[in-house]
Amino acid sequence: MQLFLVRHAIAVPSAPERPDAARPLTAEGRERFARAVRGGKALGWRFDRLYHSPLVRAVETAELLQPLLRGPCVALPDLARAPDEEMLAHIEGTRVALVGHEPHLGALLAWLVTGDASRGERYCFKKGGVAQVTGEPRPGAMTLVGFYAPKVLRKLEAR
Repeated sequence: MQLFLVRHAIAVPSAPERPDAARPLTAEGRERFARAVRGGKALGWRFDRLYHSPLVRAVETAELLQPLLRGPCVALPDLARAPDEEMLAHIEGTRVALVGHEPHLGALLAWLVTGDASRGERYCFKKGGVAQVTGEPRPGAMTLVGFYAPKVLRKLEAR
């Protein structure tokens, strides 16, 4: 399996009057991530399935990934919390994108690559950042292929 872990794009800040789950992307976050998606397209990224957290900022980020998707887009509540075996059991496909949040994505990446989710702080995702791993989706069985800052992906969009 080719697995792409994607942190949501830049969202509006937390505020007492807005629940965290309802924070949308900013205009700048949308524009920058759309450019990063074009960079992913230049790298040949295509997904046969996309899973996203149900939080608004992840849903909106998943919508921006649609040009790379050739299959279903599914809300997966597990992506809004720490990774576990149940989350992995829901993931199907051969080229799959997961859109979620920090610190859970860092923990997921560490768990898949090293078998130890507590090492997640070593894998800090920038907003709109992407990690690409390959292998069997189970703890310690995947190999990190690339860890892309959104700025790098935006530079690739013209290629």
